[in-house]
Amino acid sequence: MSRHTTFGIGGPADLFMTAQTLSQLCTAVQLAHEHDVPYFILGSGANVLVADKGIRGLVIHNQCAGIRIAPDPDGQTWLIHAESGALLREAARQAISQNLAGLEWAVDVPGTVGGAVVGNAGAFGGYISDSLLRALVFSPTAGKSRSSIRWAARWWSKDELKLGYRTSILKENTNGRGIPPVILEALFSVRQDDPVALKERAAQYTHRRLETQPAGPSAGSVFKRTAQYPAGFLIENAGLKDTRIGGAVISPQHANFIVNVGGATAADVRGLIELARAQVYEQFKITLELEIQLVGDW
Repeated sequence: MSRHTTFGIGGPADLFMTAQTLSQLCTAVQLAHEHDVPYFILGSGANVLVADKGIRGLVIHNQCAGIRIAPDPDGQTWLIHAESGALLREAARQAISQNLAGLEWAVDVPGTVGGAVVGNAGAFGGYISDSLLRALVFSPTAGKSRSSIRWAARWWSKDELKLGYRTSILKENTNGRGIPPVILEALFSVRQDDPVALKERAAQYTHRRLETQPAGPSAGSVFKRTAQYPAGFLIENAGLKDTRIGGAVISPQHANFIVNVGGATAADVRGLIELARAQVYEQFKITLELEIQLVGDW
């Protein structure tokens, strides 16, 4: 899995396949369920830390990446139809190229549309929930036995998804246990804007990201913001910037990033995660909550 994550970390998956169409994605999920094989849907490989022992069951690499932009019948806005394996930044860039505003904050976000909806991704004050209208979700219907369960795709409204800060109702069901539902497509509403101002905002977001976020293999922000403070502020004030375990280091540029500086293992990163949690709690009595997802056989 180290070849499929932005961290460059992770042991082997028992089974691995790539789904390039929504039909393939649905079929893979149904077959895994039918044969009692746990499955994990992998997008771009961002925001995840895969265990050194790898992942038991089936990893489905979602490369369903269709994006379509069309005017809304209401005549006031435009709609972006994006398949769940599409990169969020690609959807944002296509919108910008057509002078459409609403996703420009995501111009450099590395994750996929599906992952962004599950985690209500955000940056620089913008969130998926600001422009998302609904999502097409593939999920099981009720049944008395595994063999009697049927799957169906249905559009879930934004209210049904219960989007919150870095979370949704679907996030609790994405760890490969039980029967996790699968996002197939998302529908966003965007609006026309002045092309010069829109491109300037996008360029500013790119500049801010380059200024504040470290280069090198990482999974993005490790912890969620706390009620009072950004996690990076707390970790920095706990004196942990540039702390290293093995091949992993808490970035000296931004303390809420852990970077693989060469040969890092998941255990190295996990060690820094637990160290940051322990020190922040000891010094400030604040518990840090993970934003990245721990995946696999720990």
